[in-house]
Amino acid sequence: MFIEVIKNIDKNIRTVIITVIEGKNQGYRCIVSAGECVYENTGIDGEVKNQIIEEAGAIKKTALKEYKENKVYFELLGERPRLVICGGGHVGIAIVNLAKLLGITVTVIEDRPMFANNARAAKADFVICDAFEHALEQVEGGYDTYFVIATRGHRYDKICLESVLKKNYAYVGMMGSRSRVRLLKEVLINEGVSEEKLEELHAPIGLSINSETPEEIAVSILGEIIQVKNTKRNSEGFTDEILEGLEQPGKKILATIITRKGSAPRQVGTKMLIMPDGTTVGTIGGGCVESDMMQQALRMLRSDESKSKLVRANMTNQDAEDEGMVCGGIEDIFLEILK
Repeated sequence: MFIEVIKNIDKNIRTVIITVIEGKNQGYRCIVSAGECVYENTGIDGEVKNQIIEEAGAIKKTALKEYKENKVYFELLGERPRLVICGGGHVGIAIVNLAKLLGITVTVIEDRPMFANNARAAKADFVICDAFEHALEQVEGGYDTYFVIATRGHRYDKICLESVLKKNYAYVGMMGSRSRVRLLKEVLINEGVSEEKLEELHAPIGLSINSETPEEIAVSILGEIIQVKNTKRNSEGFTDEILEGLEQPGKKILATIITRKGSAPRQVGTKMLIMPDGTTVGTIGGGCVESDMMQQALRMLRSDESKSKLVRANMTNQDAEDEGMVCGGIEDIFLEILK
């Protein structure tokens, strides 16, 4: 039931997953979407339930809080970032190459078959070869969707921008000089596009690093997208791979980073699934911490232990330095027993 709800949840609606990870009500989980509880697994004290559901409507980022001796994890749900690139020229292809290294799902829209083939060769996940206005009709927006407009001409930029601004998005950026961007904004305002909407446009696109080559421009654009993504402070949540693993029968451990301090390598909400045979789905950062969590999880799976637990991983002490954990930082990781 939980998996089906997560699979079918509308990603454009604000959703919070609430999990009691320690305390009297450990194991309680509910999903609050658009302010309504759409799933819960077990009973809980009514006063505590009402309090945490009310809190779910107010939180602005994934966080761990305490209520009446219960440690409650509020996970503001997001999804894996999706990047839509309008234009398959040299810069577009450079962005594809870098985005794939970052694990971002990439769609390229290009109306020229030869350039669309270049995007396929660069391993874009999806390539739509069609007129920009028709292609964008096939692309859903979303609050984890990032649009980059890098077409070959001013009129194509305008077509793309008009379409994208009607969608939901996390980010929209457009290449072009300041004068070109200013002129386009003036044209769109005269055509009825709100100035408030146009203020959301990142243009000229990318971080200001004096980039020149297509590869350098791609770095500046992806750097800005990462900056926007990490400022949102929501969680990728349950990826398709994690959900598929959860559907497999038998006992398993879901490791989730609950809190993070310092320069720990992965964000709060990052998950890894550990199976009884030692196979894993996802990663919480690799290295000695991940290895230690795997060993603890396997001991839990191979014993009669039935209680989930919160574990602290300290990467700041001498032992961590001796093991080569150069990132530093402290993480609290919830090892949750699931069946």
